[in-house]
Amino acid sequence: MISRILAADLPAHVGDRVRLAGWLHRRRELKSVSFLVIRDRSALAQIVLRRPVHLAEETVVEVTGTVAANPQAPGGAELVDPVIDVLSEPVQPPPFDLYRPVVSGALPTILDHAPVALRHPRLRAPFEIAAAGVAGFRAALDGLGFVETSTPKIVGSATESGANVFGIDYFGRPAFLAQSPQFFKQTLVGVFERVYEVGPVFRAEPHDTARHLAQYTSLDAELGFIHDHRDVMAVLTRALAGMHAAVAERAVNAVALLGIDVPKVPEEIPAIDFTEAQDLLARHTGEDPRGEPDLAPAHERRLGEWALREHGSEFLFVTGYPMVKRPFYTHPDPARPAYSRSFDLLFRGLELVTGGQRLHRHADYLAALAERGEDPRAYQGYLAAFAHGMPPHGGFAIGLERWTSRVTGAANVRQTTLFPRDLHRLTP
Repeated sequence: MISRILAADLPAHVGDRVRLAGWLHRRRELKSVSFLVIRDRSALAQIVLRRPVHLAEETVVEVTGTVAANPQAPGGAELVDPVIDVLSEPVQPPPFDLYRPVVSGALPTILDHAPVALRHPRLRAPFEIAAAGVAGFRAALDGLGFVETSTPKIVGSATESGANVFGIDYFGRPAFLAQSPQFFKQTLVGVFERVYEVGPVFRAEPHDTARHLAQYTSLDAELGFIHDHRDVMAVLTRALAGMHAAVAERAVNAVALLGIDVPKVPEEIPAIDFTEAQDLLARHTGEDPRGEPDLAPAHERRLGEWALREHGSEFLFVTGYPMVKRPFYTHPDPARPAYSRSFDLLFRGLELVTGGQRLHRHADYLAALAERGEDPRAYQGYLAAFAHGMPPHGGFAIGLERWTSRVTGAANVRQTTLFPRDLHRLTP
């Protein structure tokens, strides 16, 4: 049997007898000739027949034929003298015309029919970019001596607070879906020094916005023997640079199809202290956010505009957030105990990453939990690692779907989420 080739490779086989396989993307019947467009994972390919073909779109076919050059065909080549074998037939038409340049349905309709809608090249493209980004993240951290880990997603205590977790019945005992691998990746710094993980996290936050999900994919990293949070920021910069470089290398067709610009990550991302950022906003926006413990989305957008205007960067670190808005394991700034050695990374005016230095002494954890009125017995397994000596360490987490939405310019994070889970959606 002739080996299968992909549609994208057709121009390299002019004159050869080859075999394609894919879905019938579109059918056009003219007076004396029929054109079939076949779609596979790589591209579209045109098939020319001298007879009518009565096949429905999305029929799965295998086609053997001779490759002929044709500048007007997709990719500059087409298949002639074909023999078509039907592998399976659809029992109903798709809810959209998948051959059109864009899908006309509203986002809820597209999500309802995701198993078919995602076949559309433009709807599939963001996920090719996401896959390239994950590959780049892994490659960058592998190159820095990190070890990839996989940690439990069912935990016995909440990572940050009990208000934002999904409770489950674990063989008659209360348990939770993990908000993050935070406790585990810190513990594993005591084993491997540098670890990362790519996996799902769960947030029971009743937000119904274009930027929040109940489940998303988190790219987490944690590293030991740091001086302060700036060491973490340097590793994050390398990770992002790897992600963006991988997109440019591995997702060329998806980037071209969407017509987007994937920004290069600067060698050093500009940074501004939280209090300085508030002063800047007060001077130039007519608002005075000073005294607030966090930045509003509008403030993030304005800071993003400022970074692009003043530094030519679509990325901006905001450092030194107030301790009151950071988790209990965050390391305070010794020079300003009310403020933290933590940061957010803004990308195109939206918070993309949160990270910083963690506490690493057992006594400091007991004091931090007591200050917040938390019972240390609930964190007994977590605190055990610190009872046996841990180095200064820190880390960060990138939301994959949010990163993809910023890279592609998607208006809603659900456009870059496979089968999203949110306040209203549990299927498909």
